Amino acid sequence: MNILVVDDERLLVKGIKFNLENEGYQVDAAYNGTEAVEFARSGKYDLIILDVMMPELDGLSACMRIREFSTVPIIMLTARSEDNDKVIGFDYGADDYLTKPFNILELKARVRALLRRSALVSSATGTRLVVGHIVIDAEKRVALRKDVPIELTVKEFDVFELLAKNPGRVFSRETLLNIVWGYEYQGDIRTVDVHIRRLREKLEENPAEPEHIMTKWGVGYYIRG
Repeated sequence: MNILVVDDERLLVKGIKFNLENEGYQVDAAYNGTEAVEFARSGKYDLIILDVMMPELDGLSACMRIREFSTVPIIMLTARSEDNDKVIGFDYGADDYLTKPFNILELKARVRALLRRSALVSSATGTRLVVGHIVIDAEKRVALRKDVPIELTVKEFDVFELLAKNPGRVFSRETLLNIVWGYEYQGDIRTVDVHIRRLREKLEENPAEPEHIMTKWGVGYYIRG
């Protein structure tokens, strides 16, 4: 597994790189947002760890640019812990968030969890789920809208796949957070709303009046069966 670590604190990068390489990962390092985007374009990385505050191009802007051409899992690092900052990070396309200073064991656990969720596995080989004009291939983790491939992040795909496999079942935001992000996740529950909104923008013909990804007010979200 190849991981890219991006932070302008070279000592921190050195420590993260050392610890991840001891886990068997191949790790490259970059030190600003511009380099992050350039490295990511190679397409060789399975995961990117990206600091928010960096010179030349900040982490949020770098994340947004990477999302224009890649769905590689991204963990954002930040010195700020405000929930609004985390929601903004998810809105820019991050998959997970970790506040500095952090325990390296927690970082490694989150890396393992994201890589596990992004692995191209499926309980049924060749499973294709059809939701109106939307088709997803659970094995290849590909989504198509009217036969046009749609780029979804790891978490966006996981949320939609879970809903699509259970048409008509309403999932509360708490349940979606626990299943997709894991019980250990400590982020804001509004993360779910952000991902649902992005899914509608990418998959629905009219995101303001969705036909498939529905809301049951006061309860949660579901796929119209």
